[in-house]
Amino acid sequence: MSRRSLNQTEKRKNPATKFLEWKSKEKCFEYWDKSQSANVKVEPPFKFMFLEHFHTIKGWHDASSSRIYSNEVKFIGKESVKVKSFKGGDIVDGIYKDIRLKILDAGGKYHRSVYAVDESGDIINLQLKGAVVAAYSDFLNENENKVEGSWCEINTVKDHKKGATKYSTPDFTIGKAFTKAEMALANDKYLEIVAHFESVTVKPEVNVEELVDEMHDEEVDLDF
Repeated sequence: MSRRSLNQTEKRKNPATKFLEWKSKEKCFEYWDKSQSANVKVEPPFKFMFLEHFHTIKGWHDASSSRIYSNEVKFIGKESVKVKSFKGGDIVDGIYKDIRLKILDAGGKYHRSVYAVDESGDIINLQLKGAVVAAYSDFLNENENKVEGSWCEINTVKDHKKGATKYSTPDFTIGKAFTKAEMALANDKYLEIVAHFESVTVKPEVNVEELVDEMHDEEVDLDF
């Protein structure tokens, strides 16, 4: 039975313990560790259990000197995206294709929000943008029937060049199939994602304290 057929409804906070962004120049992921008040690098090799993914908007709003964020949606062509800035409030609300230019003008960028479980058994969130979204999408297209039952691995990095710009993307690959215990863990963690998503879908307001932890202000990267 597919993990996505599991269901549960209960209001909870975002269960992810880390929010990782790809750093093209450093060729690794990085997340903000509140306890250390510092960014922590996660370099390849790195593997994770895929749980679920959504669409969202993130970026930097110059007018309010604060982060841009939005709700997460499963179907970006049908569900409304509510884009806001941390200090400036509402920016735009609507179907992504209809408000895309307004999002870009405000400083927002499309992100793929991927929930996963790391090797320690914690739920993490991969915040993918630009060329990394394309690399991830290609990986999914080739392994759609495997990602719910096997480890996803990043063992190497691919270098790219577009004009004078050099950038990197993680090389996503499929690893070993889950053991029974690992499958059970993935299913349990998936239920937490379902519960969280259903909760915020009912009430899409963002908790300010969570936002500070998840979207720590730092220098904004290029799309690459």
